[in-house]
Amino acid sequence: MIRVEQGSAPLIVSIPHAGTDIPEGIFGLVSPELARHDADLYVDHLYAFARELDATIVRTTVSRTVIDVNRDPSGHTLYPGQFTTGLCPIQTFDGLSLYEPGTLPDPHEIERRRAEWFDPYHLALALQIERLRALHPRIVLYDAHSIRSVVPKLFDGELPNFNIGTNDGASCAPALTAAIEAICDASPHSRVTNGRFKGGWITRHYARPDEGVHTIQMELAMRTYLIETPDDWPPPWHEETAQACQQILRPILTACIDFAKAQA
Repeated sequence: MIRVEQGSAPLIVSIPHAGTDIPEGIFGLVSPELARHDADLYVDHLYAFARELDATIVRTTVSRTVIDVNRDPSGHTLYPGQFTTGLCPIQTFDGLSLYEPGTLPDPHEIERRRAEWFDPYHLALALQIERLRALHPRIVLYDAHSIRSVVPKLFDGELPNFNIGTNDGASCAPALTAAIEAICDASPHSRVTNGRFKGGWITRHYARPDEGVHTIQMELAMRTYLIETPDDWPPPWHEETAQACQQILRPILTACIDFAKAQA
């Protein structure tokens, strides 16, 4: 369920939400299709080129509906006052119930899922951070995400194409943010930094820029690499659109590596 591909470059690409697996023993879901509706579709495929950069990739194949490895396990909300989903979501991003009445996961079931899938993901991340920090004075943890371009319950209007999150500048050096912003701004697409998405628990939890661990989240609006068809979901992989997006993402990941290799 946890997939780790080790590289030696000072970059980890974390992919926490592309999984669509619903393991046995998950009961009460309205439907598997609804449970997979909010997946970061094909993000693992989109960033597969990171292997060519000698980056390390850490991902889970388990659906975020089963357990969301990018949420604070204490239950503390990352966005006070705004709608968001929890460690074991009970609603979709559209507010639809994921579970039949009377079947919501109880505290024991949530703890079981955490031990089975959440903790191993974070153990894998921690081990890769430790391994790469032993090789490099500083590294970048790049948390890769995507979301439908229009989700009225989460944000107004259409989301910008590139949504950079650095926890309002606390998770990484300004030079890293500026380098990624410049690449996005040179593209034909829209960009915002620390807008609706400021970085999830992974970005915030692992950030130790003073100790050489810089974290940053990229939330892509799906139209950046897919042909979105809201009435016929999920859309298929679209090679031409994805390749155009990868022509922007490759320099972004390269900039992360160059930043990490530069003298502090």
